[in-house]
Amino acid sequence: MGLVWIEYAAFVAVLVLLTIPTGWWLARCFTSAHDSRLERWTYAAMGVDPQERMGWQRYGAVLVLSNGLLMLLGYLLLRLQGSLPLNPLQNAAQTPDLAFNTAASFITNTNWQAYAGENSLSNATQMVVITGLMFAGSAAGLAAAAGFVRGLARAGSRDIGNYWVDFVRMLWRVLLPLSLLLALVYVWQGVPQTLGTEVLAHTIDGGRTQQLLMGPVASLESIKHLGTNGGGFFGMNAAHPFENPTPLTNMLHILAMLLIPAGMTYALGGMLLKRRQGWVFFGASLVIFVGFLALVWVGEQNGSSLLARAGADQQWSATQSGGNMEGKELRFGITDTALFVTATTAATTGSVNAMHDSLTPLGSITPLALMMLNCVFGGDGVGLINLLQYAILTVFLAGMMIGRTPEFLGKKIEVREIKLVMLSVLAHPACILGWTALAMLWPGAADSLNNRGPHGFSEILYAYASATANNGSAFAGLNANTPFFNTTVGLAMLMGRYLTLLPLLAVAGSMASKASVPAGAGTFPTATPLFTGLLVFVVLIVGGLTFLPALALGPVVEHLQMLAGQLYP
Repeated sequence: MGLVWIEYAAFVAVLVLLTIPTGWWLARCFTSAHDSRLERWTYAAMGVDPQERMGWQRYGAVLVLSNGLLMLLGYLLLRLQGSLPLNPLQNAAQTPDLAFNTAASFITNTNWQAYAGENSLSNATQMVVITGLMFAGSAAGLAAAAGFVRGLARAGSRDIGNYWVDFVRMLWRVLLPLSLLLALVYVWQGVPQTLGTEVLAHTIDGGRTQQLLMGPVASLESIKHLGTNGGGFFGMNAAHPFENPTPLTNMLHILAMLLIPAGMTYALGGMLLKRRQGWVFFGASLVIFVGFLALVWVGEQNGSSLLARAGADQQWSATQSGGNMEGKELRFGITDTALFVTATTAATTGSVNAMHDSLTPLGSITPLALMMLNCVFGGDGVGLINLLQYAILTVFLAGMMIGRTPEFLGKKIEVREIKLVMLSVLAHPACILGWTALAMLWPGAADSLNNRGPHGFSEILYAYASATANNGSAFAGLNANTPFFNTTVGLAMLMGRYLTLLPLLAVAGSMASKASVPAGAGTFPTATPLFTGLLVFVVLIVGGLTFLPALALGPVVEHLQMLAGQLYP
């Protein structure tokens, strides 16, 4: 057991070490006064002015409209797939509802898949639509974070930067180079990268031929994790040996998911010239991350009492890892599965190396809770923005307790900022719980469930939590490829992305226009361990009060049933 925590401690140490150069480079990209020749050519090709100064309204409008056009293009290509090249298997076009769901999924950095990629998409759509939108969605999130941090850093200003500059720089300076490097490592480790679609393998018994589907997998895998995307080339996602062939690729997947979100905390400190402030946000995310990692590991390692009563050996020994191994890869075991589960939902990536539907009730609380909180490292860019909204809420509550106007990073927090923050805070649970309630009442929606009772409820709750948090993983016992779920889950993705992001861009615009206030004797310092603890407390309390009743109806009741030895209805 000691080796488990040594591995986890080594992982955290490597993450911390990688955070510093990643954050330094991100901050440099966001603040550089010069564009490369390639970037200037890109601006000219797009017909945009890199010198334009954008207020938050203009910045947000460009983000939403450009994302909308890319989503429309993706939808059209998915509907025309049967007529596109690089489709030797003659995969048919996606249905209108599925194409809407897929296009919405990948432009919002969600990457929810109501289809099996290898059987539904051609190499053309895998590369142009899926991989292309992965880059666009990630770059948009990082650009939004850059605008938000500038709003905190500037004083008496009407602009928060230029969206196109931030977007293009993230593509050329960060996402493309890192993805190319990581893809080469993946190819070295055995991940396929080819325009071929299949290989016919003769089995060792000599009497059968097996069709092995493949394609440009390594290029998709790299941006899938670096961009906190998560969509798999194969239906099995990162549990498939072509997507995740070795222990090294498994660990690289996990580190890649957290690399940019963790680096953004350091970048924030650099852009604000307050390094300690950045480490406070890194520390708050890490504390919550480790707590939920411990929860899922304990839940899975202790196993299921129902399996024990059925005679399954779940004891840890020299010959087996013990615990609940249902739905897990033997080559990864419980230790690496628990780390992957925590990382993929903390960073809202959605990639999976095990079946989340097979987690114990206690273990399943971790991915659900992390998506509901949606600020523990989080997705590229948007995770930091969501954590900053809780930081603003924390200083507001602290200010109310001591009877002073709250301040954050030298700016007064007033009624307008709190209203906008609360609009974003409430939009997230309203979307998750509202769509879940509708699905529970919608005629025929329950027919998509393979399980009844609290586990069936958890499957639906997980689907809308994943969609709203722009995560993309699933309790796969739910057949979501129906007109109802394709439409409502697609809408949840769009609402979860933009109804929370736009109010916070408005906060950035409001903060940028304010004058800086010198720190005084009554100023509550936000770069201290005390503030880290308060921030963690507020995140958990707000999340707990909001979502605990829903969790009680799902995994909590299921856990009590398991302890009582009852079979699920």
